[in-house]
Amino acid sequence: MINNEVLSIILGGGQGTRLYPLTESRSKPAVPIAGKYRLVDIPISNCINSDIKRMYVLTQFNSASLNRHIKNTFSFSFFSSAFVDVLAAEQTPGNSEWFQGTADAVRQSMHHFTRHDFDYFLILSGDQLYQTDYSDMIQAHKDSKADITLATIPVNAKDAPSFGILKSNDQNQITSFIEKPKTELLKDWASEVSEDMQNEGRHYLASMGIYIFNRQLLVDLMNEEGTVDFGKEIIPQNIDKLKIQSFQYEGYWTDIGNVDSFFEANLELTDDIPKFNLFDKKLPIYTRPRMLPTAKVSDTQVVKSVIADGCIIAAKKIERSVIGIRSRVGKDSTIIRTYMMGSDYYESLEEVEKNNIEIMLGIGENCHIENAIIDKNCRIGDNVTIKGGSHLDDTETDNYVIKSGIVVLKKAAVIPKGFTLE
Repeated sequence: MINNEVLSIILGGGQGTRLYPLTESRSKPAVPIAGKYRLVDIPISNCINSDIKRMYVLTQFNSASLNRHIKNTFSFSFFSSAFVDVLAAEQTPGNSEWFQGTADAVRQSMHHFTRHDFDYFLILSGDQLYQTDYSDMIQAHKDSKADITLATIPVNAKDAPSFGILKSNDQNQITSFIEKPKTELLKDWASEVSEDMQNEGRHYLASMGIYIFNRQLLVDLMNEEGTVDFGKEIIPQNIDKLKIQSFQYEGYWTDIGNVDSFFEANLELTDDIPKFNLFDKKLPIYTRPRMLPTAKVSDTQVVKSVIADGCIIAAKKIERSVIGIRSRVGKDSTIIRTYMMGSDYYESLEEVEKNNIEIMLGIGENCHIENAIIDKNCRIGDNVTIKGGSHLDDTETDNYVIKSGIVVLKKAAVIPKGFTLE
């Protein structure tokens, strides 16, 4: 089935500087996550699981790999109206600017959207990790006869200053909104939340950056010049003018805003019962189907780790790590608290000999890697030690970046034999 009432817009974000260097050569929605997926797979899968199968992904930086991934992954029947299309910022006779914000991205692309028949816009972020069926939120929007509905989630006092915080009445209509309030202002912004949320100290309702707009309303709002962002301008400016509802969500949700949150979200997948459940049969996450062999593990102690398809591992120990597709880890190597994204291709022994390759794809022998993110197609020589941690200062070199103590090896980085960083 296809929900023909709804058109989904997935916002790919800007240059993704807070996720640099993972966004150096790819857009934020194309960043690999969980060993075999891309960030954009999350909102697309949530839409498919909600029978919403007409989607646009808006981006403006490094969109080639995103285009390629979506083309190779989300193919619907020729006899269906379903699609996932990527729209990059484009120059037109009426506009020569890059996207200036979330609302401006929608405004500049509106002529593509209005070609379709639908009643509601569902606007999503391309860099969040959560699983849901949007059907309940859409139904609540219709039942309340709202103009706009925001998905909201209770957060604690530590996290609240990073979000738009709101208050609502007993009919869930939003009565006030403040963008990223200072800590000293929070005492006036506590909301009524469930007992479970209270026990976790989550007293403040935050906007998740997920919106439902009535079609004509959003078209009209986009015709007004001067507003470039939903959270900072359109929502707060219309609290007293329009009926804006809160739809509260209490499941697992995290905003992949920076390298630190990205790293922790991946490592949490190694928990015995991870909060983000890739094994959920009702809300599966879809990605590109690859014809890869099973992973091969030899004489390795594996502790609370996730290993993707096609890996060849002879390590001594892998602990609390995510090992991505086609990864190779050599003998006597130890990998701890590391996200290794894997490789886009295999390298045969014949190719290594023919091309006189000294350092093969993957991690060599007798290495120790800890608190690191290893981007795609990296080559790490034998006897390499990399130990991230708070003792390391933020820095950048040709091959790696250190952020918040996490060592991020850049895509296709080559780390020589015997290299040490600790």
